[in-house]
Amino acid sequence: MSSISCYAMVVSGLESIAAREIELRLGAKITRKTDGLVTFKIDGPDPDLFELKTTEDVFLFAWGTDSLTYRAKDLEDIRKWTAKDGDWARLISQHHAIKPKTKGKPTYRFITQMDGEHGYHRKDAQKEFAKGLAKFIPPNWRMVEDNASVEFWLTIEEKTAVAGIRITDKTMRHRTYKVAHRPASLRPSVAACMVRIADLKPTHKVIDPMCGAGTILGEYQLFAEGWRVPREAAWGGDIEQAAVLDASANTRRLGKIYLHRWDARWLPLEASSIDRIICNPPFGKQISSEVDINKLYRGLMIQFNRILAPDGKAVLLVSDYAAIKEACENVGWKIEKKFRTQILGQNAVLSLWHKPAPEGTLPALEEGTPYIVRNDFKGTE
Repeated sequence: MSSISCYAMVVSGLESIAAREIELRLGAKITRKTDGLVTFKIDGPDPDLFELKTTEDVFLFAWGTDSLTYRAKDLEDIRKWTAKDGDWARLISQHHAIKPKTKGKPTYRFITQMDGEHGYHRKDAQKEFAKGLAKFIPPNWRMVEDNASVEFWLTIEEKTAVAGIRITDKTMRHRTYKVAHRPASLRPSVAACMVRIADLKPTHKVIDPMCGAGTILGEYQLFAEGWRVPREAAWGGDIEQAAVLDASANTRRLGKIYLHRWDARWLPLEASSIDRIICNPPFGKQISSEVDINKLYRGLMIQFNRILAPDGKAVLLVSDYAAIKEACENVGWKIEKKFRTQILGQNAVLSLWHKPAPEGTLPALEEGTPYIVRNDFKGTE
């Protein structure tokens, strides 16, 4: 079989991280990175397509364009491009090679996603997409509403459109290890991106001090499985006992993780005992209007700086980058990487920070910083 052209949907702003995983895991050639999409070629069917962690979905590539006009003329073009530019017979054959045929009569459905202000509706675009595909669908196939064996997708984002056949399913976005869920939990693919930029080694001691449902810890363990050598246990904790219990339920089958109830502004850990901090502090609607975000982040960074070893690194995802930048620079950390993205409909920044060696002077506590000393935190392993 000749090379296979694919595209992956990823969280906007994190395309370069996903592209790097695709290159390393699949030996793929990246042909394009654009907002929320990574296009690539592989030499043939590869089961590792289904093991990608930083992507939301993967498709066989039929056609794409950046020349939509936002006008009704686009509808005719969508039908023409689908009928002429997509080698659908070859794509269907590739689909069957990657995903074995289901028993019984094959089923199919059309899915159209559209974002942006266009002079036509999503259903109109899907109708023209289906017209363009009509002659390529075998007559014995049956169209269904759900659980189709073959899904034909059209995605429209402003002036960009891309079409293809989906080869992954919801398990790529929704990890099977997540049996307990919390409101506004971090997407696993975003957590996987955070882990991948942390420059990790098996000897590193890793912590998520505000772990919520444990998604970052779970993605760390999945990533670390690739080392195939013994590794340090990971640490995590949260101020809410319910979150600690959820994190325990989600990660108990993934490796050795120590979980505690604690306040991240007062961690019961020795100074310079941690090599990597990977953390998604609460932001936006997750923070009470009574909380001073600048004071909160300064308090967190003073504590994070205390436990982080010289030459250690921290990966942080926040909505208020100015506040976290000030807090990190206040303890002497240096920015290494920065990615602008969107989380839960809010603008956010994913950043990688480095604590230079030797360790700098610890800043004095700001008056009124709400540190909480706990003598009753409970741990689970």
